[in-house]
Amino acid sequence: MNRVNLLAVLFMGLILGLWEAFVRIMDVPIFILPPPSSIFVVALVRAPLILPHALVTLTEILMGIGLAVCTAIPLAIVMFAKPTLEKAFAPFLVASQAIPVFAIAPLLVVWLGYGIASKIFMAWIIIFFPICVSLLEGFKSCDPEFKVLFRLMGASFFKTLRLLYWPWALPRFFAGLKVGVTVATIGAVIGEWVGAQQGLGFLMIQSNARLQVDIVFAAILWLTAMGLAMWWLVGILEKKFITWK
Repeated sequence: MNRVNLLAVLFMGLILGLWEAFVRIMDVPIFILPPPSSIFVVALVRAPLILPHALVTLTEILMGIGLAVCTAIPLAIVMFAKPTLEKAFAPFLVASQAIPVFAIAPLLVVWLGYGIASKIFMAWIIIFFPICVSLLEGFKSCDPEFKVLFRLMGASFFKTLRLLYWPWALPRFFAGLKVGVTVATIGAVIGEWVGAQQGLGFLMIQSNARLQVDIVFAAILWLTAMGLAMWWLVGILEKKFITWK
């Protein structure tokens, strides 16, 4: 374990220790703020209850990520190839992020139903923007001298895209993807809060209504673990595809 990881573990241990001490010393009721030790125990003991909901939420998130990648990449390429289209689409991209997700979540449930479709769309809305914008900025940051070189060699746009623009933009793309996967849980869970029959968001709402706050925190712990795992996997893919970084 390197020094940075060790410091992160120590800092997290300090926060959890202070949290545990505060709850114990102040004798805070468990239905208001459970101690971390109780949350970890519940997350493991109640895994048979939590795991099916976690799998539903994870499915929604992964499908939202897949949909976001499949739409963000072509749109970023189109906007880079045609700057006039970038000016036309930019206001809509910004507007999609300016509108609070809580405001459109009820509408999506009405339009798409209580099933998985509305949650996937919510995750897509949040993930799409950082991936598309990061990739577009990566294309635009390409060194002009390399552009001139490829033009002098008679390379077509798509060949230049494949051999120059895409490798150049990959670090930005993965940076946007890392942001997207870590916030992807927000869209899925908000969709489940508004209307769902399963999922971690649904479990949190049901448990909170019964004052089972320890289960709520256990669900949050599972969501955090899912977000960290996806961020770690994207980091592995980044090292695999960007061998020159």
